[in-house]
Amino acid sequence: MKLRITINDKTFDVDVEVAEADVATLPPAYPVGSAVLSGSVATAPPAPAASTSTAPVNEDKVCRSPVSGIVVRLIAQPGQCLQVGDALMVLEAMKMETNISAPIAGRIKTLTVAQGDNVQSGQVVVEFE
Repeated sequence: MKLRITINDKTFDVDVEVAEADVATLPPAYPVGSAVLSGSVATAPPAPAASTSTAPVNEDKVCRSPVSGIVVRLIAQPGQCLQVGDALMVLEAMKMETNISAPIAGRIKTLTVAQGDNVQSGQVVVEFE
């Protein structure tokens, strides 16, 4: 594919090769910066949650943090009904904010973090009913 780009008033023609992925194995599209969803491919086991609870979680009803960082803002509240893609919270990592979106439609059972908390990549941050 040929593209034309302009940088500092100079125009360049570039050739771009499009690599095609097997879209059947990918989760549905989500906004840039959204959370890694349950059921998506993970390269490492999730980090343990900060709580001392060892009870297993239903992976179909949780949202895990995609990055290690600090909870800057909680947008959703326990008991709130959400649709897929609705905003849950904002995390800050390396001076960049990441919006965490709802991976499923449903009612929030528990927010396992509070504003100002440090979270680890893979930590459960929201549980759904």
